[in-house]
Amino acid sequence: MGQIILRLDRMMADRKISLKELSEKVGVTNVNLSKMKTGKISAIRFSTLVSICEALKCQPGDILEYIPDKEETDD
Repeated sequence: MGQIILRLDRMMADRKISLKELSEKVGVTNVNLSKMKTGKISAIRFSTLVSICEALKCQPGDILEYIPDKEETDD
């Protein structure tokens, strides 16, 4: 099975926004945002994703990336 990768760190760098600033705008703790930024989460609420997209003025596809398994790409 493939995996979903969060590219939050890339989008934050593009928008020149700090973890603290995004945390305040989104209403999520620094610790939880840091986990998202480093990919150490297994799920994200749609409401959180919406808040992040609003704060960063982006689309979900700008911060989520699907990586297929090697087997899927060998077909």
